[in-house]
Amino acid sequence: MSDSTNPSTPAIVAAELIGTFWLVLGGCGTAVFAAIQVADGEAGALVPVGVGYLGVALAFGLTVLTGAYAVAHISGAHFNPAVSVGAAMSGRLPWSRLPLYIVSQVVGGLLAGTLIFVVASGKAGFEATGGMAANGYGAHSPDGYSLLSALIIEIVLTALFVWVILGATDGRAPVGFAPAAIGLTLTLIHLISIPITNTSVNPARSTAVAFFNGDGAPGQLWLFWLAPIVGALIAGALYEPLFGSRSRRAVPA
Repeated sequence: MSDSTNPSTPAIVAAELIGTFWLVLGGCGTAVFAAIQVADGEAGALVPVGVGYLGVALAFGLTVLTGAYAVAHISGAHFNPAVSVGAAMSGRLPWSRLPLYIVSQVVGGLLAGTLIFVVASGKAGFEATGGMAANGYGAHSPDGYSLLSALIIEIVLTALFVWVILGATDGRAPVGFAPAAIGLTLTLIHLISIPITNTSVNPARSTAVAFFNGDGAPGQLWLFWLAPIVGALIAGALYEPLFGSRSRRAVPA
């Protein structure tokens, strides 16, 4: 049993698993099912006829916003190994609990990736290879950005994302607005970086679809673990020295 101030371990696992499942289903599912592109027979270019980059960016932001309001009081609503690493680095999450969070998030993401693959396979002509919203660089970047570009943008955007999370959940911040600030930040991050890497800033999201996508995504997955974790460590290490607060929540939403 647990109370509102001390959730049980199963409750935390369930919150992180379901929340990450929701994030991947909502974000990657929108990219696979609704961000449709068709070939222009005359120009030979791909023309978006679905929700496009803006719709995908909003989908990711909305999943975090709604998920945080649903379970932030249980697990902190990380839904992202990088966020959990940043929380541990800043002293808001015990390092001993970090594996519990990361395993729950990866499992939730993989379950969502499996569901997207199964549903998408029900459409005639669907090809999973290169069609599962995987992250990538070089030839696998949406607009052909290099490994260095991908590394830089993923580190910087993850650091800023974790910085916003730590600030929005600081004990001095306005109460009740953290999920909105975090969801809008994730939306903005996607608007910036979908053309570069298809936006990760979340190793669980990247892992969730990489192996279904194939086409080089599994071999590039290392970058989408390394860069977000480096960014999270930077933000987690710098927040307290720069903005220090002794009044803060134990786990960020």
